[in-house]
Amino acid sequence: MPDLLGATNPVPGYDKTAINRNITVSPDNTQIQNVPDPSKVVRADGRTEQQDSNLQGDGGIRYDSNFQTFLQRLRDTPGLADSLARIFSGREGIVVSSGLSAGIAEEMGRLLEMLRMDESQLLDFLQGQFKTGTRFGGALFALLRNAYDRAASDGVRTDILQFLKAYVDFDSTKHIEGNLLRDLQSMADAMPASWAEKLRDLTAQLQNGIAAGNRQGNLHLLQKEIFPYMSSYVERTHDMGTPRALLTMLALNVARYENGSEEKLLEGFHQLSGYGTLKGQLGGIDDQSLLLLLRSRGGGAESSKAIEFSNHLASAAARAFRGEGSAEVQHAFQNLIAAMLVNESVYMPVNHYLLPLEWNGRMLFSELWVDPNAEDEQGRAGGGKKAMRFLFKMDVQSLGLFDVILTAQGTDVDIQIACPDAAVPFSKQIGDAVSQILARNDLKPARVAVRRMDRPVTLTEVFPKIFEGKNSINVKI
Repeated sequence: MPDLLGATNPVPGYDKTAINRNITVSPDNTQIQNVPDPSKVVRADGRTEQQDSNLQGDGGIRYDSNFQTFLQRLRDTPGLADSLARIFSGREGIVVSSGLSAGIAEEMGRLLEMLRMDESQLLDFLQGQFKTGTRFGGALFALLRNAYDRAASDGVRTDILQFLKAYVDFDSTKHIEGNLLRDLQSMADAMPASWAEKLRDLTAQLQNGIAAGNRQGNLHLLQKEIFPYMSSYVERTHDMGTPRALLTMLALNVARYENGSEEKLLEGFHQLSGYGTLKGQLGGIDDQSLLLLLRSRGGGAESSKAIEFSNHLASAAARAFRGEGSAEVQHAFQNLIAAMLVNESVYMPVNHYLLPLEWNGRMLFSELWVDPNAEDEQGRAGGGKKAMRFLFKMDVQSLGLFDVILTAQGTDVDIQIACPDAAVPFSKQIGDAVSQILARNDLKPARVAVRRMDRPVTLTEVFPKIFEGKNSINVKI
């Protein structure tokens, strides 16, 4: 039986109490984990829950920071040019014979027709992307941007941002209404028939209200009938799956729908007009003129070639995801959509444009990033002159990938070109041609360097300001 009283003599060298007394505890030993205490800042240990290492976005998915997750996906997501090349480089005949249905083949055929451009068409396509790439263009938003930079108090900046937020929701009304209807339809499909029937009736009422343009009536229906009914279902059935997730999305879309009303927009505008620095510039704009101005901003852009290309691309992607394309095409579209979402993220401080085209019978897939407020290598904002930095990534059929980094300060232009092996023997001709192009446009080539590409340049190398998001706390719940 066990010797509970320790009556027998211990074996020398095997006294457990003596062994434990001789253990030395080092305060710097990271194998000893701290007791979690949110109220204290403690030393580093072996815990992995916080994932505090790999600040450049390496390692597994981060759950403590949205921004670090963005950096990881920015690093891991393939470029748009690669995905576009896989989708379109096969031409119409190969596309149709690669396991695609007639519908998606027709969509991709239209896209290929749109890619055939000459010089004037390319300029129109590029200008169309510039116009539709941001909602904050025009004299009004230039005035607000200038006022935000010169504001002496945080109150002015906050009110400007609140007005812009209301404008974004106002301009996204059709998109938000579509989200509301889709969320309700998805929830009705996920609910038992006894609950889904009434929800479908309420959805039909909401759809009629949206068609009639009755925003206040729609809000009343959502807040007083639909939302309580869905909340009651989740509470009574304890369904914590899809319906609860859709209920959260519904709350977000209802908040945006209410914030985007004309009343909220005008309220924010009147708040700005009350400040002395803006009163003289905004005081002459009445309510109807403001609404007319904001509604008319996107009128001409809807028919532009850039919007038309985006619509056809989205339609082709939707058809592919519905099973009308082969697995390879679906994977290419999946990479394409993922790259577009990352490049248009709210954390991306630079403008991004997509330029696919067919030029003189050769396919060219290009991406363009622009930083209108770049800094020089010493971190200064251009020595008093406004500095702009461009990054072109061009995948030219039968040649390969080109990286072009262009920095402009006034009329001085610095260009660095990394070219594939096939173009290296023509480096001097490329440099001379670029210098002549700059000279024809009254620009001075401060430096034109053409070299062999060792590896594709990354966005974070060209635009280090992307990492400025680390200065703020952003916790993912």
